[in-house]
Amino acid sequence: MDFKQLVDIGEKWCSGTPFDLIAAEESDERRLDFYAEPGLSFYVLCPDLSNGADNFHVWSESEDCLPFLQLAQDYISSCGKKTLLEILDKVFKSFRPLLGLPDVDDDAFEDYQADMEEEEPEADHQQTGVSQQ
Repeated sequence: MDFKQLVDIGEKWCSGTPFDLIAAEESDERRLDFYAEPGLSFYVLCPDLSNGADNFHVWSESEDCLPFLQLAQDYISSCGKKTLLEILDKVFKSFRPLLGLPDVDDDAFEDYQADMEEEEPEADHQQTGVSQQ
């Protein structure tokens, strides 16, 4: 894919997240650098099929950010080709706790909790073996 298209994808992704695309370099590496407060930074090395590279690579120069990139790194190394947008979405999911946002999976838990709360009043009416006669 043309590097300009990758930059456009990165910029569009940023519009829906707290991240900014702070650098896009095509010199030695096809690299996109992203940053968000409070000090979260990472970069993506984009594949260049002309030199044989066919996988994206995600990394951070910040020791604090590296552990949170594990999900995206595991995703990249799994089978099949990945798109830049898919990888950026995995990175965003990984950083959600650091950004003060709930985990994406929390929505399913909230739905589960709502279902459980609806069932609670029925449970309150059950007798626990004590007769009220």
